Amino acid sequence: MNNLDELINIRHHLHANPELSGKEFNTSKKVIELIRRYHPTELIQNVGGTGVIVVFDSGAKGETVLFRSELDALPIHESNDLEYRSTIDEVAHKCGHDGHTTILIGLAKRLFEQPLTKGKVVLLFQPAEEDGSGAKAVLADQRFSEIEPDYVFAFHNLPSYPLHQIVIRNNSFTAAVKSIVIKLYGKTAHAAEPENGANPSQAIADIINQVNSISNNHLKEEYFQLITPIHISLGDINYGISAGYGEVHLTLRSWTEKQLNILSEKVLHIISSAAETYKIKSEIKWTHHFAANENDPEAVDIIFNSAIENQLSIIHRSYPFKWGEDFGLFTQKYKGAMFGIGAGESTAALHNPDYDFPDAIIPTGVDLFHKIATIILR
Repeated sequence: MNNLDELINIRHHLHANPELSGKEFNTSKKVIELIRRYHPTELIQNVGGTGVIVVFDSGAKGETVLFRSELDALPIHESNDLEYRSTIDEVAHKCGHDGHTTILIGLAKRLFEQPLTKGKVVLLFQPAEEDGSGAKAVLADQRFSEIEPDYVFAFHNLPSYPLHQIVIRNNSFTAAVKSIVIKLYGKTAHAAEPENGANPSQAIADIINQVNSISNNHLKEEYFQLITPIHISLGDINYGISAGYGEVHLTLRSWTEKQLNILSEKVLHIISSAAETYKIKSEIKWTHHFAANENDPEAVDIIFNSAIENQLSIIHRSYPFKWGEDFGLFTQKYKGAMFGIGAGESTAALHNPDYDFPDAIIPTGVDLFHKIATIILR
């Protein structure tokens, strides 16, 4: 079996055995089992939960370069009729983390076969990217803080881009995103006498109308900001009672952390004004925060030069992607960048039930990660 066939088999195994965010126990065990073949200098388990850190240390002075992949899958039913389709009901790798993890395993093998002559390479198999909690948990782990990487890199496969094409961008690569849960406490009353209670319905209507009015879903504008209603509930199905409780869940996104903070304050003002107007109490909770991936220009240049040396097509994206990616917490703290690898123009979109990671780009990812490390450490 050649190297690519071996990696494809690994990817298919991971695809058939997906696990949700924070529950990647068997995935983590599989990664450890495979990585041990390549005799890393250090292997650290249970980082930030189920995460794995793998260190290849040359023993000679030099920079420390970190590459990250993700372990978790999504709560989505797979519609593909694949030999290696998901064996877990309503859980599937519909974002390609099975492929990303396979590429990092391939990089481990390359580092074993071609040992470093200086510096260190650190491979981070991160849990819980999909719910935004994994990067935060890893960064809070004392064992990670001892690594102190000089550079951090990650990629995402990108359907709709030509196979193998490298997608780069300076500054923000993905949006800053967070969600808010708004609980509105009024007072129930007889449905015939709503004036004797405080129904949150008008407050909900005002909040929805106001946040829609400040949304600016124009991607090419610097001050893009999008607020999406995710869930709304009001009272119970009881036709004799005027509701006394309601909830609104929103997701906010903009191009930078600074913009997101400004947008958050605007939303908080809208909520407090609506609550005051209709004499109800509001309670809020922020959740699912994805920091913007703010790419360092030097790190982007390294990706560009690596892609050139590997004779890969390159495209400079003119504006960020709207989705969130918690690798942003790493690029907020360390010099680094996230980039994209084209997954094919006919590949189904990410998070779709018929999506499948293209095996053809596995060697592209391994070769490019290795070239990035080589350029930095030579």
